[in-house]
Amino acid sequence: MPTGTTLNPAPPAPKRRPRGGGTLAVLAVTTGVFSIVTTEILPIGLLTPIGATFRISAGTAGLMMTLPGIVAAVAAPVVTVATRRADRRTMLCALLLVLTLADLLSAFAPAYWAVLTARIALGLVIGAFWSIGSGLAPRLVPEHRQARANTLIFSAVPLGSVLGVPAGVFLGSLAGWRAAFLAMAALTLLALVALLRSLPPLPPLTVTGLGVLRGLLAGRGTRTGIAVTFLIVPAHFGSYTYVTPFLTDTTHAGTGLITALLLVYGAAGLLGNVLAGGRAAGALRPVFGAAALLLAGAALLLPLLGTGGPGAAILLTLWGVAYGAVPVCSLTWFLAAAPHAPEGAGVVFTSAFQAAFSTGALTGGVVVDHSSPGTVMLLGGTVALLAAAAVWRYGHRIRPEPAP
Repeated sequence: MPTGTTLNPAPPAPKRRPRGGGTLAVLAVTTGVFSIVTTEILPIGLLTPIGATFRISAGTAGLMMTLPGIVAAVAAPVVTVATRRADRRTMLCALLLVLTLADLLSAFAPAYWAVLTARIALGLVIGAFWSIGSGLAPRLVPEHRQARANTLIFSAVPLGSVLGVPAGVFLGSLAGWRAAFLAMAALTLLALVALLRSLPPLPPLTVTGLGVLRGLLAGRGTRTGIAVTFLIVPAHFGSYTYVTPFLTDTTHAGTGLITALLLVYGAAGLLGNVLAGGRAAGALRPVFGAAALLLAGAALLLPLLGTGGPGAAILLTLWGVAYGAVPVCSLTWFLAAAPHAPEGAGVVFTSAFQAAFSTGALTGGVVVDHSSPGTVMLLGGTVALLAAAAVWRYGHRIRPEPAP
């Protein structure tokens, strides 16, 4: 799942909710989301020690970010269609079990291939969860509490950056990077137990087939949304994936300062998500365009002004605010283009976002292995400028596609 976003609106809740649900179920789902997001982005903070353990380059270590995105991009539509009639409670619990096993495999990996195997399993969980797990809040609580429950659940997404990654880096500095994945396995298992105890049966309310997805891909709004996503998301992940090597080599930051800088970035991302969430729907082009420009500026200036702790802190704060707005703006674009099929729009968004995520991390890995982390920052900033131009050029043309 992409970090810092809110999923597509859910179908209307049934008049009678099954037994179960309530606050405990909402908290259980929130913990599960936090586990998924933190596990996905944890290697950003642990890239250097993991690479040192297996004696691999930063670019090769970046495959930990690339592989889950590739798998999730495929899993999102495939799982949506294949499990369109399966009970959502069963699917969510099975996915958290897979995530627990993947975290354990990473923690005890005898070689790098085992870590990559765990990351492939993680990709399946990401794609499947965001495809079938959208809209749970309205099915767990009464109507007057749905907005608050939805906000609570998806606050776990930016909190993965605010708390999860810095905590993982800190734990890794004390007990080794494997301890961070072991802790994630324990947290995910706790979330699984809570889901088993609190979730009611959740049969699917709507069915998303291949025909719906094909229809969305034929629309101009969806296609331009994919194009913009394939600029701004690789611009971010192609550079931010390698921020730890940059802070180590260029800023000369130790583990404590890196942890603090990642915490600052994550908190800024939460702020950016909140600011954009209430404004993107009514002013998509200016909000999205401003986020892309701010991201570009931060990435381009980091090699010049980020050689010391204060400069790096300021630029990473601006970067965090900028990227915090990106996922919600991207999702808003897809939903505006297909308001008649929000679940299908969410699937296309998830698939496009994860494919762009993996493309950026892979490209950045190739560049960093042949040049330096600073060069990756400059490349990411340049691509972000192209994204800002694309948003300004096409953002005002989004029109809902006709319902099939």
